[in-house]
Amino acid sequence: MQAIELLHNRVSAPQLTAPGPSAEQLQVMYQAAARAPDHACLRPWRLIVLEGEQLSKLGEIFVAANIAKNPQLCEVQQQKILHKPLRAPMIITVVAKITEHPKVPEIEQIISAGCAAHALELAAFAQGLGAMWRSGGMMFDPSVKASLGLAEHEQIVGFLYLGTATKIRAVQPVDSTEFVSHGNVLAV
Repeated sequence: MQAIELLHNRVSAPQLTAPGPSAEQLQVMYQAAARAPDHACLRPWRLIVLEGEQLSKLGEIFVAANIAKNPQLCEVQQQKILHKPLRAPMIITVVAKITEHPKVPEIEQIISAGCAAHALELAAFAQGLGAMWRSGGMMFDPSVKASLGLAEHEQIVGFLYLGTATKIRAVQPVDSTEFVSHGNVLAV
């Protein structure tokens, strides 16, 4: 797939099934992530790959975090939360690994981690895989972060669900005039 074709046609795949990425496909994805913009070569991200039984454990962690916030959480909601990580055969948790640096502020490091996540997603799509970058409250929950082994200086950027897309959404045309201006906003 040509680069511009990839950039213009990538879509999120919310419905994923097995197989997930192969070891070779993952290596291609990791190499793509390594090319994310990275001021001062800090590589301010790390990846936590979960599959198989680990996905069920992640569901249990999500349920426990939700019950801690809402002890009255009904069984139906608990089951729904429990099964969320099972919507794909693999999840890569992308973590921003913040380092104090005189020239690279925290926000820049978080953006770099986000670029790494997007590169993973693009490389997955380029190899015929489906991907869905998911976020939400579990990214910020201290118990989830602790269960995943995050340090104090780390933040979850997103959960990248990976697998084989069961349904591909049509690419919708975008009018770039809705988000592009040409210097005519400068106040003098």
